[in-house]
Order: sequence, then structure tokens, then C-alpha cells
Amino acid sequence: MEIMKNTTLLAATLAVGATGAYAGGMDRSGQSIDVIFEEGTYVELSFGSVNPDVSGVLSGALSSGDITPQYTQWAGAYKTDLTDKLSVALIIDQPFGADVDYGGADAGYPFAGATATVDTTAVTGVLRYKLSDRFAVHAGASVLKSSGEVYLPAIPLISAPEYSMSTSDETDWSYLVGISYEIPDIALRASLTYHSETDISFKTTETLTGVGTLSGTMPVTMPQSVNFDFQTGIAADTLLMFSARWAEWSKTNITPDYYAPLVTYDDDTISYSIGLGRRFNDKFSGSIAYGWEKSQGGNPGNLGPTDGYKSITAGLQYNVTEQTAISGGVSYVWIGDATTSTILSDFEDNTAVGFGLKLSHTF
Repeated sequence: MEIMKNTTLLAATLAVGATGAYAGGMDRSGQSIDVIFEEGTYVELSFGSVNPDVSGVLSGALSSGDITPQYTQWAGAYKTDLTDKLSVALIIDQPFGADVDYGGADAGYPFAGATATVDTTAVTGVLRYKLSDRFAVHAGASVLKSSGEVYLPAIPLISAPEYSMSTSDETDWSYLVGISYEIPDIALRASLTYHSETDISFKTTETLTGVGTLSGTMPVTMPQSVNFDFQTGIAADTLLMFSARWAEWSKTNITPDYYAPLVTYDDDTISYSIGLGRRFNDKFSGSIAYGWEKSQGGNPGNLGPTDGYKSITAGLQYNVTEQTAISGGVSYVWIGDATTSTILSDFEDNTAVGFGLKLSHTF
């Protein structure tokens, strides 16, 4: 079976397009370590832009407006072989995040004017050791820098005062371990990676109307997760690809000292993607994939009023030279309907569009 020389080529194209995925919890990058499987010495830079359109209606009359601003994602990675058996990779990405803005809500909507952001940047180092021609193990560590802020107007409906909070910038560690199996002749590769939770201890500055400004602390756990990635050749120059990600969001609880819980999750999430990649000629290859995450039901919070998704992602890669490639992708996401907790606002028929570009080079 004749398969493309670089068996991860189309999987990488798919990953660029998947920038538009609207995953559960605060997942954004999916914490992929696929770069460790590239051949030789390899470097990549990627950029993505996601434009969600999420709005809700309270009591069939008051609109929240679009509460999800456009956001960007960037990432970079470098991989090289230290010996015939040992490889190392360095990955920089933005694994988690949130942006909410009720600035366009109708007058009288309870959360009109509310805003919230969560920003993270991670640097991950990974080592991979080949046990044989087919089996390998990998392990590494991640350092996560994170911060957040929130503003909530006075909400008479729930007797809540005007409130704002900002956190310290914190830097915390986690680890990852995994195993992989390959049959290069048919472009088959299966990998399983566990990423530990990240425990963060924020210092907070909180301001409440009628109380003043207070200093506090806020522990937050970013979830442990498991990624499974699979690809195999099914015909000449054609790949079948599948991935699944479980993340334990039920353990993430954002509750400051002097206010009610801001973000909680009732359930863990499992996101899936299945797709096909095809090399058309020496210069062009492409991919298409379907992604989904099951709706959990229940009532999510007003700072994250979505529940599951379905998506279509298409990607295209152009080989400028044998060593250099430019990849692009687009995702269209149907975001799951939800009725929020506290005020029971209905968020329905929402969508997101994501675009991504990547430049890669093999030395």
C-alpha cells in the first residue's frame, strides 16, 4: 500500500482546522502532542481565529445579545531526535480559555454588562523512547501560566450585589505519560496520553458594592485528561483518522471567597473526531472530519451557556518545497442548546466558525 512519506501530514492539516472546535469546559487546544511523531527535526507555527455566535432569550422577550467575542489561538512546536531511539519535543499553546461579554444584552436582561475572561499559556516538554520498531513510550511535563477576571452587575433577581474580581498570574506544573504503537508500512499509529490535573492557587482582589475591596484566595483545578489518537492507511495515499479526548471538568470549580460559585461543571466531557485525509499529488493534500461532544443536559452557568457540539472541519496543505508546507483549515460548529441556571435563559441555535493557518518545516 503506497502511503505518503510523512504519515502525519494530513493529521496535522486536520488539527489546524480543528482550531474552530467549541469543546466542553474551557478546552481550547486539546493538548495535542502529535509533533513528537514527526520525522527528523521539525518546527511549526500556527495561528487560529474563532468567531462564536452565542445568544439567549429570557422569558421569550429579553435578549442576551451575542455574549462570545471573537478570540485567537496561537501555538508553536519544535521536535528533534537525540538518538535513534530517543526524541524530544517542545510545545507552546493556549490549552484553556474563556471570553464572555454581555455588553450587547437588552436593557433589563439580568446579566447585562457582565464580562469574564480566563487566559492560559502552556509550555510542554515531551520525551519519546522507542522500545521497538512498533512500540514506544512518552512522558513529559507542562508549565501553565493562568489568570482571570470577572465583572457582574447588581442582579436584583437573585439579590446579588455588583461584583468584580481579578486574579494573580500563577504558574503551575503538571505531567503527562503515554504509549504508542505503529506499523509504518500501512501508516498505522495509535497513541494514548494521560495528562495530569493542574492545581492552581490564585490570589484574588474582589470588590462588592456596599462592602469594598477584599483580598482572598481561590483554588482551581484544571482537569486531568486522556487523549486517544488513531490513524491508518485505508487505500493508496488515503488515511482514516479518529481521536477522542476525555477531560474531568466535574472537578473544576471556580468559587471566590466572597461571592457565589462563578463556574461549576456537573459532568466530565468526551470529545470525538473522525475523518479522512487524502494526498492528491506531490503538492496538495486535504482532509475532512466530523466532530462531536454529547450534550449533558442540566443547566450550565450563565458564564458558559452551551452544552455539547457537532462540527465539520476541512483542511488543505500545500507543500511549498519538500521540507516546507503551509496548511489551512476551517471548522463550522453547531453549539448545543442550553437553559442556564439561576435565571433560566434559553440559548438555542448557536454556532461558531474557526479558521487556522500553520507553517511547518522539516530540517
